[in-house]
Amino acid sequence: MTTLSIIGPGRVGKALGRIFTQAGVAVVLDVAGRCLPGAQKAVDFIGAGRAVTDLSTLRSADVYVLSVPDDAIAGCSVTLAAAGLPAGALVFHCSGALTTDVLDAVRQAGMRTASIHPVRSFADPASVAAGFAGTGCGIEGDAPAVPILRALFEAVGARVFAIDAANKTLYHAAAVFASNYVVVLADVAMKVYGAAGIAPADALTLIAPLLQEAATNAGRLGPAAALTGPIARGDTATVQRQQDALQAARPAWAALYRELAQATTELAIDRNRPDDLALASAIAAAGRS
Repeated sequence: MTTLSIIGPGRVGKALGRIFTQAGVAVVLDVAGRCLPGAQKAVDFIGAGRAVTDLSTLRSADVYVLSVPDDAIAGCSVTLAAAGLPAGALVFHCSGALTTDVLDAVRQAGMRTASIHPVRSFADPASVAAGFAGTGCGIEGDAPAVPILRALFEAVGARVFAIDAANKTLYHAAAVFASNYVVVLADVAMKVYGAAGIAPADALTLIAPLLQEAATNAGRLGPAAALTGPIARGDTATVQRQQDALQAARPAWAALYRELAQATTELAIDRNRPDDLALASAIAAAGRS
């Protein structure tokens, strides 16, 4: 069976360790972190492995995953290259923004390198581990490494697809729009509700179903068909009143609303309905005012 060591006991490393362990496709040997308590906590979560803090003490494994922050990957690669890991071992990272080239130090040391990016939010590692099957994972890397890594993730039910390393920054930016910025918009919505006198706890109960229904509809129908609200209905007067109210409450909210209104107008145009074309100019005029 494949042996695996994890460098970085954070959310991604913990989730992957538990996924591989529970599926019985890999044996976790070591979990390395900056502090022993943190590494041990990850070991306890995974249910396997040995907590360590010194990369030079890592045991020989078939696969090493660098689940550290992006800015730390290159440095960890250099440290691993000096640690005398077995030639031919596979080293991969899970960054959606950086390519495999950031692992050049271990590549030069004779190891195979790749990267794979699970397109999930890892805010709750236990939830991700419990429902990982079907997760899309973008993969790129050295030709000898990619098939091995693909097989490892497909064994736990991932849907692995190739990505172009040259366009990886755009690829990751798309994920930021779909995940991080949705959370930010939820926070803005809470604050706007607050300005309207709605308590935070009550605001969350209003926002959560809207987010869930919008995401479900967009995934099932596509964004254009899922679009609702005043712009989709052609309520230009409503859009203008909201723009004015936001400007009076906080100009930054109004600026964000204006940009999103323009993007929403473009989506309405994409639906290619005759009434949308007339709507587009009216909404665009309201958004510019």
